[in-house]
Amino acid sequence: MKTIKIFDTTLRDGEQTPKVSMNIDDKVKIAKQLEKLGVDIIEAGFAFASEGDFEAVKKVAESVTKPIVCSLARAKKSDIERAAEALKNAKHPRIHTFIATSDIHLENKLNMTQDECLNHAVEMVKYAKTFIDDIQFSAEDATRTDKEFLVRIFSAVIEAGATVINIPDTVGFSQPHEYFELIEYIKENTKGIENVDISLHCHDDLGLAVSNALTGVFAGATQVECTINGLGERAGNSALEEVVMAIDSRSDYYNAKTNIVTEEIYPTSKLVSSISNVDISPTKSIIGTNCFLHESGIHQDGVIKNRATYEIMDPSRIGIPQHDNLVLGKHSGRHAFKKFLESNKINVPEENINDYFKKFKKLTDTKKYVTVEDIINIVNEIEVNNDNYHLKSYHANNVDNKNVVTVTLTRNGQDYVESAEGNGPVDASYKAINKIINKTITLLDFNVSAISDKSDAKGEAKVKMKYDNKSISTYGLSNDIIQASIEAYVQGINKLGL
Repeated sequence: MKTIKIFDTTLRDGEQTPKVSMNIDDKVKIAKQLEKLGVDIIEAGFAFASEGDFEAVKKVAESVTKPIVCSLARAKKSDIERAAEALKNAKHPRIHTFIATSDIHLENKLNMTQDECLNHAVEMVKYAKTFIDDIQFSAEDATRTDKEFLVRIFSAVIEAGATVINIPDTVGFSQPHEYFELIEYIKENTKGIENVDISLHCHDDLGLAVSNALTGVFAGATQVECTINGLGERAGNSALEEVVMAIDSRSDYYNAKTNIVTEEIYPTSKLVSSISNVDISPTKSIIGTNCFLHESGIHQDGVIKNRATYEIMDPSRIGIPQHDNLVLGKHSGRHAFKKFLESNKINVPEENINDYFKKFKKLTDTKKYVTVEDIINIVNEIEVNNDNYHLKSYHANNVDNKNVVTVTLTRNGQDYVESAEGNGPVDASYKAINKIINKTITLLDFNVSAISDKSDAKGEAKVKMKYDNKSISTYGLSNDIIQASIEAYVQGINKLGL
């Protein structure tokens, strides 16, 4: 049984999802969770793209030890040098360089012939090899590239030192049988292919990313590039949880397995959803809230008699918390809280348990029944330092149909108070905070939701905001949805460094 390597690009291609932006702390937090998840490779970013991307790649490279950490780089010396610099402290570094190979890209974007493209690719792989031994080469838009040219360029870059060749379906154009035939053709005709990993990178424009990736595995690929929750440009990428659980559930069919700790899938999905500010559809495969719910009487009867009648996976297999009659409330002690974390596979360092327990007890002052989702979100809450702003209080009034809110923020022991009028209490609150910080923040996106189905559910406010040329996503949690909205905004100004 072969092992399929999982290459996670949530921090690079996933961040290219419209309206998604992650700061360095966000990326490090996700990277550490990806390490727990057991991914083989983390693509930490595109080091040349910006100073922020460079620092993020550098921090991720320094923060994890088990996975390979790679940076994307165009087939340009400046990109490769920047990637190598960002990765210099990585325990297992990789440079991932790419160039477009399809005629439409060569003619319209690069103004190159096939021979010029091939020679440049070889030159850049050799150059990257002078910095780092592990080099991945991608032929951008491979599925719309002449297959004989793909064989030529892949053979040449392998001879130049590439250790991985990637066959991207960059625009989600390929059909599963076509992709199978392409992988098979490349595998059978590329010189030296037996000495490298064959990687797949599929986009979901036609809803076929996971199908194509799995077809490629069946054709002989050894690495799949994915993102958590299927994040990515346009319609997104192959969803890691879907690829992994298809292989896990049908290992007999694929004669393959992965190194993924499947019990970490659900916590990882929840973390990425919170940080990316992208909600998970209830009907999303594997991790949607409806995946293990049954309304049909026939289905309910079958599940009661034997869950396997209508469920092909045990929810505990992907880390969905199990309700084991241990209910947390205001009278629960630290021991019960710790036991609850353990039984629901919520990983918290021992030295942090007291801090999270205090947050939990504070929540029970306003919420009778605490859910697993509440605890997960407490653990995922953003930490703030003393020199950041904290919400001390707010007071909302509606006089003559005018919404006026007074907000009090604390920073370094000093209180700052301002009032403002707005279209609603949240709008008024944000205007009051803008007065306090004396800055104008642009609100790009805002939504609120309950994080459980209980009547006293904790509300989650997700906000995307921009100041100057920097945009960030953040969230706030509270039983009071206005407070949650303010907390999200305050966390945002802290993340922006205002």
